Amino acid sequence: MITISIPTLETERLTLRAPQADDFDNLAAFMASDRAAFIGGPVSGQRDVWRILSNLAGHWLLRGFGMWAIVPRDETAAIGVTGGWQPKTWPEREIGWSLWSVEAEGKGYAYEAATAARAHLYARMGWTTAVSYIDRGNSRSIALAERLGCTLDQTAERPQDDDPTPCLVYRHPAPEALH
Repeated sequence: MITISIPTLETERLTLRAPQADDFDNLAAFMASDRAAFIGGPVSGQRDVWRILSNLAGHWLLRGFGMWAIVPRDETAAIGVTGGWQPKTWPEREIGWSLWSVEAEGKGYAYEAATAARAHLYARMGWTTAVSYIDRGNSRSIALAERLGCTLDQTAERPQDDDPTPCLVYRHPAPEALH
């Protein structure tokens, strides 16, 4: 049996932990909503949502990095994900994020979680660069990328996906620029 240790990260208000089967219901509600439009949704079938959750967990095994579930301290239910992502057709490692409910927005959770994930990926995983691939219409993610210090990279290669609309590529500051 192959095992992998997914680190747990702690911030002032959040725990970033491995995706778990218990995250299914919150993920399913998000994926069935219009909120998931920028990441391939809405998706309502339980089989399809299970595949998404399995991709989140399995990415760790295949790449050695992945998305953490975002959980407010002293709670158990995930409210979203953040972390490293690089499917086969993506030219660069991405730092991505999503919050699964309107109630989780506007509290700085995504910023806090993505900052902790990026710090870990840079310091512990040896990343020297990262991008965030963002749909042109996703103004909230664009604002978060800019708050994280990312800049639009017009020359970066984009993922080779089925989506005919090219995404925007935001380049994260290099590790040395963050100190």
